[in-house]
Amino acid sequence: MGATIDLEQYGRYSRPGPRYTSYPTALEFSQSFPYENYLRYLEEGKEQISLYVHLPFCRSACYFCGCNVVFTSKTENLERYVVYLKKEIDLLASHLDTNREVIQFHFGGGTPTFYGAAQLDEILIYIKSKFPNWSNEAEISCEIDPRFFVEEQMQVLKHHGFNRISFGVQDFDPRVQLEIHRIQPYELTKSAVDLARNYGIGSINIDLIYGLPHQTFESFQKTLELAFSLEPDRLAIFNYAHVPWLKKTMRKFDETTLPSPRTKLEILRYTIDFFEENGYKMIGMDHFAKPTDELFTAIAKGELHRNFQGYTTKGGANLIGIGLTSIGEGERYYAQNTKDMGEYEAALDADKLPLERGIELSDDDRLRKAVIMELMANFSVNIPRIEKEFGILFADYFAKPLGELHEFVKEGLVEITDEKISVSPTGTLLIRNIAMPFDAYMTKYGDNKKSFSKTV
Repeated sequence: MGATIDLEQYGRYSRPGPRYTSYPTALEFSQSFPYENYLRYLEEGKEQISLYVHLPFCRSACYFCGCNVVFTSKTENLERYVVYLKKEIDLLASHLDTNREVIQFHFGGGTPTFYGAAQLDEILIYIKSKFPNWSNEAEISCEIDPRFFVEEQMQVLKHHGFNRISFGVQDFDPRVQLEIHRIQPYELTKSAVDLARNYGIGSINIDLIYGLPHQTFESFQKTLELAFSLEPDRLAIFNYAHVPWLKKTMRKFDETTLPSPRTKLEILRYTIDFFEENGYKMIGMDHFAKPTDELFTAIAKGELHRNFQGYTTKGGANLIGIGLTSIGEGERYYAQNTKDMGEYEAALDADKLPLERGIELSDDDRLRKAVIMELMANFSVNIPRIEKEFGILFADYFAKPLGELHEFVKEGLVEITDEKISVSPTGTLLIRNIAMPFDAYMTKYGDNKKSFSKTV
């Protein structure tokens, strides 16, 4: 890949754009989404279930973080939240068929392991008492900050069938760690990974971020080598989303210390080459995995899926979001809980689910979602399959976006035939740009796209 990309040329593609963890994006969610409609979708749902539980608490801020978190050192706040989680689970159980099969479960945060072993056990026991039908093939995962991880917690996760763990690392360079307010020595991370391995966790992921303050091409090379030495099964290498107008902690950064778009492209190109030379393959936009990983079977079939939890083989499930700011997803809707703890508790005290906003998908939304998500996951679109599923003529319906892709075709980044849209290995570096022409909502933002991070 490295020999074919002109970094100066591709740096000019750096522009604000969505990461497409959903379509329509969360910017389109609104409070006009009717609560009664949400309940109806829950009650009518018959798909398998994916459960996401948000544990929002952190002891202190990591300045790069764009997640919805609550900073606290008070154990009573953590305990109080468990009480309200149970209330929410009870309400959900009264509005949907909980005997539907659970095929995916994920603890996210925040710092899920900020909770002690006994509290994690309590939460999991309660969830399983309300959702008893778990598939033997279920993907059961947890995000872990190695700074808050002990053997007692690992014992609880193992007891409840967890088979995937994702460790947040971001960068191993001491200067970068100091700047982002996350001191995490390599030895600490290695101990956490070794602990998970000792308990038989067969799929370990490591999260890294490029584009952070004081990162250089050379420093990130060292981070990649250290990450590789931990022998993860998967890695997620995210492009830092610098949105200081949304996240106050990001205003602490001196923007002159952020790597340029050209440097970030150079880092990404090297990252792809490094992992492919060391036996990993690129998956979707920002993930890598060993060829033995189940994700590759899905890629071969063009059936890899993307949702708020990343890339998965568990497509088509009804995602039920539980907890502060969690997002649920069904075939025809997205629904997000409130971000405000007071409002969250007040809704549940009134025997209402803490829905704040959402969106009902039109037929056009569903069609464009299918195209964009297939591009983001598989770097290709099976045109006859889309035409058959939605009853359209692809070339007619998408004449405008196909025209906008012409510049990428001319550059050799995209190939378009009657059967398929295919993105070249080099084109994958710009996959967000390539997906954006199919986004019907982009035109309304004009030049005011400050809610999005830059694509490069």
